[in-house]
Amino acid sequence: MTLRSYVELMKLRIGLMVALMAVMGYVAVADRIDPAKLAVLALAMLLGSASSSVFNHFYDRDIDRIMERTCRRPLASGQTLHPARVLWLAALLLVAGCGLATAFFNAVVGLHLFLGAFFYAIVYTVWLKRRTWLNIVIGGAAGSFAVLAGGAAVDPSRWLLPFLLSITLFLWTPSHFWSLAILLKDDYAKARVPMLPVVKGNKATAEAVFVNSVLLVASSLLPVAFGKLGWAYGAGAVAFGGHFLWTNWRMLKDPTREWARKNFFGSMIYLVGLFFAVLGDVNL
Repeated sequence: MTLRSYVELMKLRIGLMVALMAVMGYVAVADRIDPAKLAVLALAMLLGSASSSVFNHFYDRDIDRIMERTCRRPLASGQTLHPARVLWLAALLLVAGCGLATAFFNAVVGLHLFLGAFFYAIVYTVWLKRRTWLNIVIGGAAGSFAVLAGGAAVDPSRWLLPFLLSITLFLWTPSHFWSLAILLKDDYAKARVPMLPVVKGNKATAEAVFVNSVLLVASSLLPVAFGKLGWAYGAGAVAFGGHFLWTNWRMLKDPTREWARKNFFGSMIYLVGLFFAVLGDVNL
């Protein structure tokens, strides 16, 4: 195993997105932004996300061998590394992340980090992924804990705004992942993973994505309704939400791989847009 293989096991691109959501929770609550604390928070979240990703590679190595997108992953492709060592790596990363979060911030941050990793590794990967098309709906709660961790890093008692933002992130996951699942429908069918497009088809999936995205965009306005964020955030949420609903609508009318791909990338643009809307609001 090379260093590159170890890095691939950790799925750092997902980790960076998780860290970004934790930073959003921190920025939304903090009266003054401390770059050092943000760096430690991001590192702790990266470690926690890497832990669950390493476990995901370990547990899914059998179906990863079947799917074209994942067959070249380190464990699926047969690169030499004892499974027990992979589990130890996952455990060490989780302990390091939770330990850093607890020592530097507080136990609530460490708990949220642990729950995020647990939901992705156990609830989603082990319990739900191979059993039900609701896998990503319930398992998607993993990302919501990052926002809660970020808010708790400032003050665990100031939980309302991070909680409202976590609802938005919870609803973002199905719209994001079901669009990707349309692109990977044949792979999931081959591996007998019951993702929504495999079970219900592209049209029904596009309908579900659109309904979910309407709820998603509506939920993004809750911080304004509760008076926790102001007009700058509200304007950004409406603008980015409107664009995302437009791509959803186009996919609903034409549930092809082309529009699924555009909606998948649109979901990431939407999420990053919300981050900048929060950042812009708290700095005005």
